[in-house]
Amino acid sequence: MASTSSVTVSKRDPLETPPLIEGAQTDSSLNSSLFAHVWAIPGRGWWTLFAIALAGLGLLGVGLTVTLYKGIGAWGNNIPVGWAYDIINFVWWIGIGHAGTLISAILLLLQQKWRTSINRFAEAMTLFAVMCALLFPLFHTGRPWFAAYWLLPYPSVQGIWPQFKSPLVWDVFAVSTYFTISLLFWFLGLIPDLAALRDSSQSPVKRRVYGIFALGWRGSGRHWAEYKWSYLLLAGLSTPLVLSVHTIVSFDFAVSVLPGWHTTVFPPYFVAGAVFSGFAMVVSWMIPARQFLGLKHVVTLRHIENMCKVILATGLLVTYGYVMEHFIAWYSGNPYESDMFFKVRQRGPFAPIYWLMIFCNVVVPQIFWFKKARTNLLVIWVAALLVNVGMWCERFNIIVTSLHRDFLPSKWELYAPTWVDWSVFAGTIGLFSTLFLLFMKFVPAVAVTEVKELRHELAHDEHPAVSVAGGGGH
Repeated sequence: MASTSSVTVSKRDPLETPPLIEGAQTDSSLNSSLFAHVWAIPGRGWWTLFAIALAGLGLLGVGLTVTLYKGIGAWGNNIPVGWAYDIINFVWWIGIGHAGTLISAILLLLQQKWRTSINRFAEAMTLFAVMCALLFPLFHTGRPWFAAYWLLPYPSVQGIWPQFKSPLVWDVFAVSTYFTISLLFWFLGLIPDLAALRDSSQSPVKRRVYGIFALGWRGSGRHWAEYKWSYLLLAGLSTPLVLSVHTIVSFDFAVSVLPGWHTTVFPPYFVAGAVFSGFAMVVSWMIPARQFLGLKHVVTLRHIENMCKVILATGLLVTYGYVMEHFIAWYSGNPYESDMFFKVRQRGPFAPIYWLMIFCNVVVPQIFWFKKARTNLLVIWVAALLVNVGMWCERFNIIVTSLHRDFLPSKWELYAPTWVDWSVFAGTIGLFSTLFLLFMKFVPAVAVTEVKELRHELAHDEHPAVSVAGGGGH
């Protein structure tokens, strides 16, 4: 049996690129550190955060109960603003879920090693964000037990089928496929670590539970071979979903004729915005998690800095989308489009939300041009939060501002959310937080098997800078 090798990293220049794994780590030390938060008894801090998250979840229960009892009239929706907080939050949450698939699938296919320590975190975020998103169109139907199943193409003796020409039906297929593939991809990556938890657990109950979800994994050569090709296959299936899902969500607006919606720039602009907000959400959760879960040695400044670069790049694409929207409105000569972009949004009743969007999505990401900003965790965390605020404001501007003033002035009406709207929105944040805290308690937040594999690759690839001690006996 080969003895476990240790990696001794030579001293680096402060200006040198930070490593992907810090310190002299071994397989044993990585097991101990990355499984520690699973075996540890939750402290007061975790219980405090969990109580706050459950309070938010309670708000969600209250808001949805009132919605089911009173109907959509409990929300602030009106005519002409038939879509409001429900669709705003649906698009916002779906966008947040895109970073997980990008980090997991596309970076895996491109063989980017810096994805290894953050992929599971991002994949979990994808699943929880999609769960939150699906609540809004479901309850937007008013009586989901009567209406929701009409979107599914099941055999019906009445011969009534969904309207496949509607982008709202496309949403159902796109989002459900995205959630299914993301769930399979996340769970498949968990199996080796679940088996490790099963084998190292001291509790018979935990050993049995983890054993059930490990699906009989024994780490044999055949198991690894099947695992590798299945993982790559799911990555290949997931990659086009990054482009297709939010493109289809953008069709909800782009195929209409309303001013501010009817534009071909929406599909790429929505995809860029989704990755933009998704990476910002990953960063806003990753920075506190690496501090309190003791993950600094595997989630290094190099990971954080690379994510900041992606936020900057996608932020520039979003800025380009804003510029193109205004250019198209001017170049088209359409008075309704020009009025929407140059008067209603910039100087109308919701102008503060528009300018907050511009500040958060255009101005704030520019700080990531500077290395000092990309390595200052407080600056990064605040910027990530502001980006998510800005992306929510963008959805508000696209939906409410375009709807509250359409072609007929006689139909113009202002929109104001009710306490039920706010409760449901805050409740989904509580649901997301509750699921995330449970995930970080019962499952390794970092893919331990992949990190150990990366450690061996780095020891082999960086032979001049890294000395491998320990023997190589057979």
